[in-house]
Amino acid sequence: MNTTSFKIQFLGAASTVTGSKYLLEIQDKKILIDCGLFQGEKSLRLLNWNVPQYDPKEIDLVLLTHGHLDHTGYLPRLVKLGFKGKIYGTYPTLDVAKIILKDTARIQESEARRANKEGYSKHRPALAFYTTKDVKRTLKMFRGLPQSQWIPLFDGFKVRFQYNGHILGATYIELDLNGKRIVFSGDVGRTDDLLLYPPLRPKRADILLMESTYGGKFHQEEMEAIPEMEKITNETLNRGGSLYVPSFSVERAQLLMFIFWKLRKENKIPKVQMILDSPEGASILRLFRNNREWHKLDEKSCKEMCGEFHIVRSYKETLKLRDNNIPKIVIAGSGMLTGGRILNYLEKEAANVKNTLLFVGYQAKGTRGRRLLEGERDLKIYGKTVPFHMQVEEVSGLSAHADDKELIHWLEKIENKPKKVFLVHGEVESATALKKEIENRFSWPCEIPELYSKEEIIL
Repeated sequence: MNTTSFKIQFLGAASTVTGSKYLLEIQDKKILIDCGLFQGEKSLRLLNWNVPQYDPKEIDLVLLTHGHLDHTGYLPRLVKLGFKGKIYGTYPTLDVAKIILKDTARIQESEARRANKEGYSKHRPALAFYTTKDVKRTLKMFRGLPQSQWIPLFDGFKVRFQYNGHILGATYIELDLNGKRIVFSGDVGRTDDLLLYPPLRPKRADILLMESTYGGKFHQEEMEAIPEMEKITNETLNRGGSLYVPSFSVERAQLLMFIFWKLRKENKIPKVQMILDSPEGASILRLFRNNREWHKLDEKSCKEMCGEFHIVRSYKETLKLRDNNIPKIVIAGSGMLTGGRILNYLEKEAANVKNTLLFVGYQAKGTRGRRLLEGERDLKIYGKTVPFHMQVEEVSGLSAHADDKELIHWLEKIENKPKKVFLVHGEVESATALKKEIENRFSWPCEIPELYSKEEIIL
């Protein structure tokens, strides 16, 4: 019987939810599946600066499940360290990654300049992790591929990108290696998303890397979350405060715009100024208009929705808007308060007890968002401590990630018994809960890999 063997090393999103990066060694080829940044706790962020446990010059190609920073954000660093291969993803994934990487480089350069000017960094000088020049070099290596088609990459090896909901362009990746099937789930989307279609589901997997972000956890339905948002919005505006919603720029910001637009249209919230202050979010909005086959929003609705929002074009405009005390609704990046325009508003408005900070997405350990949800009331912004007295609210039903029930649903189409399931992209507690459920329900062998662990697999 013919056997197929390969090695896999878990370079990120192993026993943690961030930094997705998996190295496959197949024959004489070295392939990275995703190439993300570690985010969240400082101990994780510092891993980004470590010398890689592989030689970037030896990587032949990179395959991307989707464009989020924790799946693409290490690419410019990889190029800076000598990678010269090609980077493959769906066309909208590469468009999303282009926007995010450019914006991330600008933020890193800006924060390094500010830290050096104001002297609040212990590094002398403070340096950007990568620059806009590094990003430009990276973008030249992008190669777009269609979804739902097998693409041969080298002898005996082909790849297929399959629609996965979650965000614009997101897919799970199927690799066919001499007839054996390796599946990388990427980030699985919701089955009943307001903007995106339900994820496709794999029918076969000999080896499966499965995300476990919400293993053992269950979301409320999106339609149930909307009345809760209506209530929070009205309570905030009625007491003379403003509603600030930190948001991920891709899909989440557009979903929030859709919800507030619908509430306004149905006269369920007052007619106050509604603001989208996210350069990334505005750029992604344009991608929504150009990639209609990837989502449900029609052209008329998109145009009407955008007309209800003031879309901020410049940093000077941000500063002007934050000094305006008239009640308003502000959607601004970033979703976990790790950077972005939302910090400019909080720097000025965090002490106002009439205001509300509304979280609508996952908050990783160690982020400002998680710390505020856990009760911390001092906010460190740009090297100084800001008193925090805003109301804090959280609505869980708007996550772009499948919950436990939806993850199990995604697996149910697989007809064979995988040789092994690796549970990744989740905190240990979540991965353990999903492991128990998969083993009980399907009797599939599951493993939660440790960071940097390496497996040799024979199929």
